[in-house]
Amino acid sequence: MKIAVIGSGYVGLVTGTCFAETGNNVTCIDINENKIKQMKSGIVPIYEPGLDLLFQRNIAEGRLTFTQDLKQGIEGVDIIFLALPTPAGEDGSADLSYILNVAEKLGPLLNKYVVIVDKSTVPVGTAENVRAKIALSAQVEFDVVSNPEFLREGVAIEDFMKPDRVVIGTQSDKVKALMDVLYAPFVRQGNPILYMDERSAELTKYAGNAFLALKISFMNEMANLSELLGANIDHVRLGIGTDSRIGKRFLFPGIGYGGSCFPKDVSALAKMAVTVDYDFKILKSVMEVNSIQKKVLLQKINKYFDNHLYGKSFAIWGLSFKPNTDDIREAPSLEIIQSLLEQGAHVIVFDPEAMRHIESVFGNTIQYAPNPYDALPNTDALLILTEWSEFRTPDFERIKNTMKETVLFDGRNMYDPHYMFINGFHYESIGRPLISKNINQYQNEL
Repeated sequence: MKIAVIGSGYVGLVTGTCFAETGNNVTCIDINENKIKQMKSGIVPIYEPGLDLLFQRNIAEGRLTFTQDLKQGIEGVDIIFLALPTPAGEDGSADLSYILNVAEKLGPLLNKYVVIVDKSTVPVGTAENVRAKIALSAQVEFDVVSNPEFLREGVAIEDFMKPDRVVIGTQSDKVKALMDVLYAPFVRQGNPILYMDERSAELTKYAGNAFLALKISFMNEMANLSELLGANIDHVRLGIGTDSRIGKRFLFPGIGYGGSCFPKDVSALAKMAVTVDYDFKILKSVMEVNSIQKKVLLQKINKYFDNHLYGKSFAIWGLSFKPNTDDIREAPSLEIIQSLLEQGAHVIVFDPEAMRHIESVFGNTIQYAPNPYDALPNTDALLILTEWSEFRTPDFERIKNTMKETVLFDGRNMYDPHYMFINGFHYESIGRPLISKNINQYQNEL
């Protein structure tokens, strides 16, 4: 098939590259001239593990091309995917201006039947709005479809190539036949293509992300309660995660969710509820809990240092909102760094991929280390904010010998509290007891 993907951000580029990988001819369209030049040169403008290999291979095979010219990019295509930003507005609702502006431009450019697919996360009713915008000037037949993405940053290629399910909102048999052919290579193992009406498809994406955000917030609340009751959230997590009705995923407590999806989508769904006079109480609580949870590590730090952070030096490992991505949108690191600076602390950071984005926010107000250990000399505490694999088994002796104080605040529960205690660290994590008994007594118990 001939496919156009309008928008070459995270979703658009992964979508276009993966469709090209299964033999389709894909043109990615973007208004950013520098991005187009980069991509034509074989440079991937985003960080996503595994994307660069597929990207370069399909450019070399001639199946993946790029243009700024909308008319040229959609010429003769069978399907047009809209993978455009839907940022949160000031009131929390999704901003559809990018999608609707493109839809308005598409109308007069269509010269044959085409299927236009909303791939972006969009509010209920967007397919109808897009259809109306195009119909104002279109002279040919077309269909508008909702096909939300379910990509997790860091494993997006796997998610696209082997999806749990494909959700498609359409009531057209003609569209169903076309989409069956398009998605057949991705569901060979029997995972379903779920057809439904457009509004239900649009709501499905929001419902999925909101439910996952709910699980995360629930576990963060349980972690906070565990600390107060003297329980261990690791044990609680295992105890409930083995229940097949609950499942093991998204049960790890931490310092709040971030990224481009959960905060924006939960907020947008709550706003949708307001527009129909529905009081979505759980969503309000999810947002409140997440906002509070981003401050939990700061509370522990201030308590330990008796609210005297002025002149203290803090090393931070991990800046992106999750590992295997360079995305810092709504990342807990942003709020934590800002608070430390406001209290007069010195901050030096390291992240495998997100440093340039953090530098664009904080500039020279913080320091940037070339590797994790170079962030540590003469620091009063180390903060773990993202669970990158390279942080999982560090050289603890080197850490102890480099830092001024052996104090570690772990926002992702990466290390065993007993091990850290035995090795001489003051170690605080999320939802787990602070080990403070006599070290000789504990070693004898082992």
